[in-house]
Amino acid sequence: MSNISVLVIGAGGFTGGFIVNECLRRGWQVYAGVRETTSRAFLTDPAIRFLTFDFDDTAAIAATLQSAGVRFQYVIYNLGATKALTFSEFNAVNHDILRRVLDAFTHTSLTPDKFLYISSLSVMGKGDERGYTPFRTTDIPAPDTRYGASKLKAELLLQSSGVPYIIFRCTGIYGPHERDYFLMFKSIASGIDFSVGFRRQLLTFIYVEDLACAIADALQKAPTGRVYLIAEPRAYTQREFRTMSAEALGKRQVLPLKAPLWILKIVCTAGGVIGRMKHKPLTLNPDKYHILRQRNWNADISDAVRDFGFSPRVDLREGIRRSVEWYRKAGWLK
Repeated sequence: MSNISVLVIGAGGFTGGFIVNECLRRGWQVYAGVRETTSRAFLTDPAIRFLTFDFDDTAAIAATLQSAGVRFQYVIYNLGATKALTFSEFNAVNHDILRRVLDAFTHTSLTPDKFLYISSLSVMGKGDERGYTPFRTTDIPAPDTRYGASKLKAELLLQSSGVPYIIFRCTGIYGPHERDYFLMFKSIASGIDFSVGFRRQLLTFIYVEDLACAIADALQKAPTGRVYLIAEPRAYTQREFRTMSAEALGKRQVLPLKAPLWILKIVCTAGGVIGRMKHKPLTLNPDKYHILRQRNWNADISDAVRDFGFSPRVDLREGIRRSVEWYRKAGWLK
């Protein structure tokens, strides 16, 4: 058993389970940081050690950290909200909880050697939608969504905290257990592929196991104080995504339906109103409109390649095949 101890905060989500499994595979002592109400459906390995946090209280977080009886060399911070009704709700989860966690580490003198924060490519904003120049780590972030703004605010907090950090700005993460891309596969399985906008769109993806491997590699090899863009090294069109998905699903004919952006905006605006009435954000909301209308998600990953040998092993075709296979075995798809 390795003497490396790692704490995965936000271990119960889709990505968290894969991160935990990759850390276990490397022989690390893995602590899963979860809430009392967090599902442990994908955290079944008996080697996992659980720490249950009250993320609303800095003193309680500090007490839980001290109860582990170890100083974690690595902390992976995967906790966050991707849907919310207002910026204040995004901020409460994506910024304020991180602030309490960082304060707790500082107050207990348990600051880790490396603190890896999972951020999003959404902090970058629209980018170049004429020449489709890839995003670079040297570009100035200009988020145009509440989600992206809250993640950037969290990044800036971490960068000023004095904690030795690494930040991953990830593109669309997919794979087994994931639910948003599953809805796209489900639609294609029914014979229809919905998309929006008539201008070319370049999409990027990262298979969840490749992301988990990249996280562990960065913790072992990358210098601190760095920000990395994390994506497969090429971009895809919606047509390529549809073709690969249909192939994996065994679907010979899929009808592509494209809606103009103005219709999407009406639907997302209505989704925002209904969400506020129900006090629960819907999948299609004003924030989602800005994400779906974005034409360029291309990313330059050369910094990650240089610093820790980032090299995704699963391309989109194979990742879709693996995902569809899992959805079928789990009964999500027939």
